[in-house]
Amino acid sequence: MRRIAFFIASLLMTAGVFAQKTAGGISADMLRKIEQSQVKSPSDKALFNAIAANSIDDLAKNFSNQNVVDDRFSHETKSQSIHNQKSSGRCWMFSGLNVLRANFAKAHKDTMMVEFSHDYLFFYDQLEKANLMLQAVIDLAKKPIEDQYVTMLFKSPIGDGGTFCGVADLAEKYGLVPMSAQPETYSAENTSRMSRIIDSKLREYGLELRKMVADGKKAKDINDRKTEMLATIYHILRITLGEPVKEFTYAFTNKSGKKVTEARKYTPREFYEATVGGPINGTFIMAMNDPRRPYYKTYEVEMDRHTYDGHNWKYVNLPMDDIEEMAIAAIKDGQKLYSSYDVGKQIDRKNGILDTENYDYATLFGTTFPMNKAERIMTYESGSTHAMTLTAVDLDADGKAVKWKVENSWGATSGQKGCLIMTDRWFREYTYRLVVDKKYVPEKILEAEKQKPLLVMPDDPLFQEDE
Repeated sequence: MRRIAFFIASLLMTAGVFAQKTAGGISADMLRKIEQSQVKSPSDKALFNAIAANSIDDLAKNFSNQNVVDDRFSHETKSQSIHNQKSSGRCWMFSGLNVLRANFAKAHKDTMMVEFSHDYLFFYDQLEKANLMLQAVIDLAKKPIEDQYVTMLFKSPIGDGGTFCGVADLAEKYGLVPMSAQPETYSAENTSRMSRIIDSKLREYGLELRKMVADGKKAKDINDRKTEMLATIYHILRITLGEPVKEFTYAFTNKSGKKVTEARKYTPREFYEATVGGPINGTFIMAMNDPRRPYYKTYEVEMDRHTYDGHNWKYVNLPMDDIEEMAIAAIKDGQKLYSSYDVGKQIDRKNGILDTENYDYATLFGTTFPMNKAERIMTYESGSTHAMTLTAVDLDADGKAVKWKVENSWGATSGQKGCLIMTDRWFREYTYRLVVDKKYVPEKILEAEKQKPLLVMPDDPLFQEDE
């Protein structure tokens, strides 16, 4: 009798598991239909055994797609040393400084080389982002903490991502120094712990500033307190990244490391003038391919990371045909380009190849993945994740691009001696941003860039900063 009672109780408990409190859940009937729809075959068992013990990418690797590209290019810029961002999100800074040092070498016909300090510029990037968070909290203090903008500030007070706009603003304002004058520290190459500590202080300070505004404190008192807060952030940065150098001695060298100038003293601003010369802002456009939005329109990312100390990130939305045309013109002239991609898609890391057919996930799992570029963006399936330096293009007899090459910032031993090669079909699907000197930009696009920009939110899937 007790066994029967236990059996009935078990049935009731099982039924309770599938009791529908609201419509839309997985009912017992739905689960049964799902289970019955499964086609079980010997091949399924073999697939399970294979996938259970192996990497999905190893099994999905498209063998017939091997050797789809070679390493020969019809047009390639001069090679330069490959750097390594390590465990940091500073790809944007590495790519931006790659372009600046390549411009310097080109201007001196490769008789002089320079390598800029990422650590130096990163110090001020972090300080300015901390100021952005605190000042924005003050400006939005009368809004509820659940407000979209306020939530965004507290959710991510600081980060190490960015775009070329940040390189331009920071270098013009604070100058540049050579890598030898301020080398990388552990926290520069491994940013997560430092960022979490600064995040914690900024959230604490943000609440304090909101209270000061709510209590009716004078604007001067609030600003003075913000300055004290930033002094603490400066201290954290100083003991993790090092004090930014104010003066140093430097002699320029050639590619072999032989000195070609006498050593002299520089300030960061003087070194900027010696290596970059004039302003960077105003000399370029940032093009983006966003098929969700109208082309030949200018957009601005509201409350970008340099709102108070520089410029919001602004770009012109263009078809890939226009982006490729400008890229080809620049590369033919020996110009390297800042560019960004969804680098994690269909990447063969070992061989350094990016191609849409590297992996056949559809066949492995017996399904399809039909979304187009616009659909992938709007559903957060794809977006710009990583900046690299576009250096080469291979053109066919008709002048059409076959493949492209980028300098990466994952070290000289990764991929193709620190570079990645991408087929044109991959390039069109997963390229998102390109920074182009205005001398390579058609007049129609220059006119579009002058439009009053339409504002977009930074939490849009395509407007995350490059890392």
